[in-house]
Amino acid sequence: MGANKKEPKPEAISLAGKRTWKQDWHMNKWLYILAIPVFLYFFIFSYLPMFGLAIAFQDYKPQLGIFGSSWVGFQHFIDFFTGPNFLTILRNTLVISLLGLGVGFPLSIIYALMLNELHCKWFKKGVQTIHYLPYFVSMVVICGLIIEFCATNGLITNLLVNVFHMKRENLLQNPKYFWAINLVSDIWQGLGYGAIFFISAITAVSQELHEAAAIDGAGRLKRAWHITLPGIMPAIVTMLVLKCGMILQVGSDKILLLYNASIYETADVIATHVQRMGIEKMQYGYSAAVGLFNSVVGTILLILSNWASKKLTDNSIV
Repeated sequence: MGANKKEPKPEAISLAGKRTWKQDWHMNKWLYILAIPVFLYFFIFSYLPMFGLAIAFQDYKPQLGIFGSSWVGFQHFIDFFTGPNFLTILRNTLVISLLGLGVGFPLSIIYALMLNELHCKWFKKGVQTIHYLPYFVSMVVICGLIIEFCATNGLITNLLVNVFHMKRENLLQNPKYFWAINLVSDIWQGLGYGAIFFISAITAVSQELHEAAAIDGAGRLKRAWHITLPGIMPAIVTMLVLKCGMILQVGSDKILLLYNASIYETADVIATHVQRMGIEKMQYGYSAAVGLFNSVVGTILLILSNWASKKLTDNSIV
């Protein structure tokens, strides 16, 4: 009986597998309906505002609007690239971002690997909770603590004076200390939260490999290096590609709360420059041009880092 049953032709299978948009709508209409709010959200808040990019090429006046303001072409971009602060702003942005990428990112991976080696559950959960808490504290409170600790008689200043015999001064008034203060505070606030992604990736690594390696005599360090780390490499590459695309996207909220005129030399970044020129000096066209430049460069870096990752490690986002 089974031998006499005719097999369907390949052409019939391929034709049966194709559906028209009407058939697809009838089969998945509720999924499409559920997706409508998502499409509307991105259309209203992500795509419609792109019409405002025209401001970057105008001498924009709010009272005249986009259609009434005069066009200046690429003049705002030329002013930014030839401005006296361009190299300083670009340097500060790159240094602050690369410090976070080169120091904070590996520390998150190391922290996740160390947590994975803790076998006492209550102690492990306690350590995780303690390290997560700073991330959920308001940035205003965090910056207030930093300002107090770095004051002339602050906790950190007293520690540095007594241990390293440094000159007593307000650390946030000295431009050479800002990069270190920003980096240490970023690590303190975001180390635990930044490791969540890697901790979840570690749970997907096969325990049978660890057991087999342990039987062969491999210690914890060797198992972490040869099993756990390669197992979470796709997650590491994904996060690294995303962070490379945001090299110029240094947040302005923390820096705005910490910096002052005396440390503009090392604290002023692209985001704070846009805020100062756009809101304080009301140069809307200029600030839009700088923001557009920042976004375009970030997109290019994201594409290049993803391409390089795919070529070198065979892992990528898409």
